[in-house]
Amino acid sequence: MVKLTEDMKEAFSKVQIFPFATASKAGIPNVIPIGMCKLVDDETIWVTDNYFLKTRQNLDENPVASIFVWGPEVGGCFQIKGDVEIKTSGDDYDKAHAGAKAKGDKFPAKALMVMKITDVFECKSGDDAGKKLV
Repeated sequence: MVKLTEDMKEAFSKVQIFPFATASKAGIPNVIPIGMCKLVDDETIWVTDNYFLKTRQNLDENPVASIFVWGPEVGGCFQIKGDVEIKTSGDDYDKAHAGAKAKGDKFPAKALMVMKITDVFECKSGDDAGKKLV
């Protein structure tokens, strides 16, 4: 696994909604906006599944995902890729479930997607576009 830099962690903390991309085993892509996305350490991201349908199906059969970090306050952009483990019980799931419920009963927190970061790529245009950052 790879670790985000301090600048990347600061940028991540400024974003409210993240594009979260998955693909089926057949390669059919899916992208959704997610708000319950938390950087728990330098190499791990938690994503709470409240209403996933295609996303959950994709992760069940192809447990990899990508998150795009961008916003006016970020001053750049980068793409995070990682391996995903789905949790529906245990301490981590319980913490994510409690966090979702604290935001309102309308969030069922059906599962926790634990994403271990494997790659980070540059997304802004120019000569370094697509360059692996870490």
